[in-house]
Amino acid sequence: MSRLLRNTVVGVLLTAALLACLIYSLTWRPQAREVLPVSCPASAPVLVPGQALKVMTWNVQYLAGKRYVFWYNLSDGSGPDTRPNREDMAFSLDQVVRVIRDEKPDLVLLQEVDQNAKASAYQDQLKLLQERLIDLYPCSAQAFTWKADFVPDRHIFGSVGRTLVTLSRFQIEHAERVQLPVAEANIVSRQFQPKPALLVSYLPLNDGGQLVVINTQLDRPTLNNSNLRRQMQATAAVVDKFEGYGTPWLIGGDFNLLPIGQFLRLPAELRAGYSPDSELHLLWEKYPMIPSNPEATGIDRELWLTHFPNNPRVEEPDRTLDYLFYSPKLKRIEGYVRQEDTLTISDHLPVVGRFLLPLD
Repeated sequence: MSRLLRNTVVGVLLTAALLACLIYSLTWRPQAREVLPVSCPASAPVLVPGQALKVMTWNVQYLAGKRYVFWYNLSDGSGPDTRPNREDMAFSLDQVVRVIRDEKPDLVLLQEVDQNAKASAYQDQLKLLQERLIDLYPCSAQAFTWKADFVPDRHIFGSVGRTLVTLSRFQIEHAERVQLPVAEANIVSRQFQPKPALLVSYLPLNDGGQLVVINTQLDRPTLNNSNLRRQMQATAAVVDKFEGYGTPWLIGGDFNLLPIGQFLRLPAELRAGYSPDSELHLLWEKYPMIPSNPEATGIDRELWLTHFPNNPRVEEPDRTLDYLFYSPKLKRIEGYVRQEDTLTISDHLPVVGRFLLPLD
């Protein structure tokens, strides 16, 4: 090998090694299961068997609001906007706080809460919420679903930090992050992409038992939804485990999947990634959900729509993507989607359920 060729090979290898080190330092590789810090004073009350429990799940869209068509809102990535301005995020924060204070749920499961992300002006959005809600929710847990110091995509070109947040009026004993399957990609792209997860919080009961509360957001639909199927299989396996142990549980979040019957109601151009046989059947075949399939597809189905895309072709909520599933040990008292005054806050609407905890 000539000296020139040898030097060229060494140079290429050194460049590749430096690039690999740079990517490694900028990105995040969570473990399959991680214990999370919990913020919760000892003075917070403890759940009591048989009590009523009100739960809200809401994708707050990193407080971005409805005045934008972001690049990812259109299937071809041509949306003109990259990030909201501070005034709109301040408005959305005010409105999210207003709705939560008005509803006063015991548990709030939030998706897309940003921390140190360029798209949301590097805000710590959990801290902003806690400053306004700490009197109602002394306990909280948070899990990242997307994190990198720098993403080279031209629409981002900066840091990302997106989380799940669970706020609670009641004691959270401990919490953990459970990694869900990650979409297939080449070894470089894989480092920068979102890593959906389950935020699992364990709430003690005063009789020595516990309630497990799970918060999640699954992948966006794609032309090949194999990863959404794997994520649903992993999610079902987790709740099956708790059900098998006899532990009461509930899970809420943005599942990005349709109920029965809504696929054909969407215009053909908006069906991409959804399946007529929704992967949600892995849960609804065994466990009750809010909204139920009859509610989401019946005569009053408009009342149960939870997604209002930031898409100029869509003028009102047009599909259901957000749900609460729960153990049959819990008894449903009521459920609803709060639509009337939330249409300008986020591209998702809050789903609320009230339950009775089991007595034993």
